[in-house]
Amino acid sequence: MGLELEYLAGQTPLDEDEKDGLRIQTITTREELDEFEQKNIEQAIQWTLGRKIQMDKVFSESFIKSLHKRMYDEVWSWAGSFRKSNKNIGVDKWQISTELKKLVDDAKFWIKNEAYGEDEIAVRVKHRIVSIHCFPNGNGRHSRLVGDIISDKVFNREVFTWGQSNLSQERDTRKTYLSALREADKGDFTKLLKFARS
Repeated sequence: MGLELEYLAGQTPLDEDEKDGLRIQTITTREELDEFEQKNIEQAIQWTLGRKIQMDKVFSESFIKSLHKRMYDEVWSWAGSFRKSNKNIGVDKWQISTELKKLVDDAKFWIKNEAYGEDEIAVRVKHRIVSIHCFPNGNGRHSRLVGDIISDKVFNREVFTWGQSNLSQERDTRKTYLSALREADKGDFTKLLKFARS
């Protein structure tokens, strides 16, 4: 196909079979890809804003997959499908469903038992989803939207601002975000919580 994309630190490169899933054959640069993906994501955000979404639906594998599909289905044929290859991050491809089920159960437990504050529950879910790395690509943007949906639909709070920047571009904001993610990987969510509301 000839699509050569440069990836920023923290982005997941695509395997050749995943590149074959590109629906828009005229895309030749990362910038063009980002533009088409962003348009699709904005449509998914509009879809979520106008509906009531029950907590049990948000915390389900089917919702996690259908949200990813809504975010990327105009760009990628594999949108909403779990990855079929292992990456340099994330769990083994065979463990995705199991780890996602554990996360969903943990999130329901955290809410029921008020184990953390509302923002922290949403941010912890976001962090675990991106750590599982369910999909071939788009995991960061997908996990942030999941965090927003939890904040809005489950806790009736404002959505997060996530540094008020496009995090798919190399900027200081992206570096701050990646640093906060690395701290959360070690169990300290302080920076990620602060970043989410910055």
